[in-house]
Amino acid sequence: MRPPRSPEKPAEDAPGLPVRRAALRVLDAVIRRGQPLEQALGPASREISRADDRALVHAIAAETLRRMVDLDALIDSATQRVLPDDAKARMALRIALVQALALGTPAHAAISTVLPLVDGGPRKLVHGVFGTLVRGNAVLPEHPSLPVPVALRWQAAWGDAVVIAAERALAVPPALDLTLADDTQTDDLAARLNGVSLMPGHLRLADHAAIPDMEGFSEGSWWVQDLAASLAARLIGRGEGQAIDLCAAPGGKTLQLAAAGWKVTAVDNNESRLARLRDNLERTNLQANIVTADALKWSPKAPADVVLLDAPCSATGIFRRHPDVLHRVLPSQISEMAALQTQLLARAADWVRPGGVLVYAVCSLEPAEGEAQLEAFLASRADFAIDPVRTDELPPGMLAHSRGWLRTLPGTLAEPGSDLGGCDGFFIARMIRTG
Repeated sequence: MRPPRSPEKPAEDAPGLPVRRAALRVLDAVIRRGQPLEQALGPASREISRADDRALVHAIAAETLRRMVDLDALIDSATQRVLPDDAKARMALRIALVQALALGTPAHAAISTVLPLVDGGPRKLVHGVFGTLVRGNAVLPEHPSLPVPVALRWQAAWGDAVVIAAERALAVPPALDLTLADDTQTDDLAARLNGVSLMPGHLRLADHAAIPDMEGFSEGSWWVQDLAASLAARLIGRGEGQAIDLCAAPGGKTLQLAAAGWKVTAVDNNESRLARLRDNLERTNLQANIVTADALKWSPKAPADVVLLDAPCSATGIFRRHPDVLHRVLPSQISEMAALQTQLLARAADWVRPGGVLVYAVCSLEPAEGEAQLEAFLASRADFAIDPVRTDELPPGMLAHSRGWLRTLPGTLAEPGSDLGGCDGFFIARMIRTG
C-alpha cells in the first residue's frame, strides 16, 4: 500500500467524499452523543441517494466501531501527543485506516477521501500518521480488542474465556438467522435458501441476497430474527389462549406467538417501530392486536394466559451486529435500564392469570439486567416460580442453567472448530404464576 506523496488539499467534490463525510457524522453521533448506530445512519446519509453508497457508509462506520480499540492503538503509536478521543483528526484516521487495513480499500483512495474532512494542521497530521503506518506495514489483529471497561466488566461477570470468545465473535458480522412461520417447511426452505438449520423453524444463512429479494420473503414464509432472540417465544410453545407481548416492536416475538396459535396483544410505545410490525403482520398474513402505549401506564382488561416481556435493556448482547453498544453504553445506563426493568416486570406479573406463564428476556450480557433482576423479582413475588428450561427445548449444544433459566454468552454455539456460528447474548427466564 502506498499513500499519496503530498497532503495537498484534494478537490472537495472528490468521488467517494460524501460517503466518508456521512461515516464521520455517524461516528460522531455514536461516540460523542451516544446515539445508536442505526439511529444515526438515516440523518447522516440524507445527501446520499444510492443504496450501495448508503451500505458503504454503514460498513465503514460499523467496522470502525468494531475495530476502534486497535485502530486507536495504531494511531497512538504514530503520534507524539495523544489525540483527544473525539478529535476530528482521530476520527478521519480511524476511517482511513479501517478502509485500508480491514475493508480492502487501496491506501491512496482511503486517505484521499478523508483528507477533505479536516483542515490546516490536522490535515497534515492525518496524512503523516497514515503514511507512517502504511509504510510500516501496520496490521490489525485477527480478533478485535474489546474496550477496556467492557472487557473488565465481562471478565468479572463471566471470566476470561467469555472475553476471548467475545473478541472472536466481534471479528466478523454474524450470519443471518431466519425464523420460519411454519416449522414443517424447515428442510424445504433450507434447501432452497442454501441454509443450515439449528432447530426446527430456524435457518442460518452465511450468504444471501438483499432480504426483500430472497425466496419466501414476499410470501411471508419467514422473518429475520437471531436464534437466541427467538427462544423467548419458543419457550412458550403453542397455544390458543390470550398472550400479551410487552415492548413488542419491531415484532419478531409477536409473529412467533401468532404463528403458534396465540391471540396476541402487542404493546409498545414506539409508533414507528410498530409500523414495521404492522408491515410484517400483513406480509406473513398473521393476526395481532396492536396497542400503542407505555407499558408503565397501560393495563389489559383481563389477565392473560401468557405474558412475554422482552424488556428494554442495554442491548450489550447484540454487540456482534451492533458494535456501537461497546462504546456508548455506560454503567450508569445499565443501572437505569435495570431500574426500568424492575418496574416493568412488577407490572407484567400482575397481568398473568394464576397458572399462567411469564417469560422475561433481555438481550444483555449484564447480570444486573438478567440474573440479578430475576432473583430480586422472585424474592418479592412468592406467587411465581421458575419453570425450568429443558434441554429438548433448545438447539443441540445449548444448555440451560442449573437453576432453570437460559443464559447465552459469547461462545455459545461457537466453540472452536464448530461451524454453528454463535448467537447473541440473552437472558431468558420462564416462570409460572402459582397462586
